[in-house]
Amino acid sequence: MINLGIFIAVGIGGFLGAIFRFTISGWIQKSSGSLFPFGTLGVNILGSFIIGFLFLYFQHINLSIHQKAIFVTGLLGALTTFSTFSWETLFMIQEGLWGKAVGNIGLNIFLCLGATFLGMIIFKKIYGV
Repeated sequence: MINLGIFIAVGIGGFLGAIFRFTISGWIQKSSGSLFPFGTLGVNILGSFIIGFLFLYFQHINLSIHQKAIFVTGLLGALTTFSTFSWETLFMIQEGLWGKAVGNIGLNIFLCLGATFLGMIIFKKIYGV
């Protein structure tokens, strides 16, 4: 059964996270004066820091599933998915699952870069660019 409240919570958080990502990333990029994507790197680092902090903080306070959905899935999910990747990888390391952690790192980096490259190739084939 679909929980409409969870969908709304994720949507609210996602709305805010997307605005934060756009604003923060743009500000960092403009401030850097560089062509290197410091804006993206900045929000990825910020999101990774926040998810690390909130994960432990949420263990000490009583939040509803809706509140967690707003902050973690919505806000941080829209700010950066790198934060989730970072937390999941560190969790594997903490559990002694080094092989899975290294695999997760490799698969995320190479498959995501590969998927982006493949999308570009397909676009070029379809549109003759």
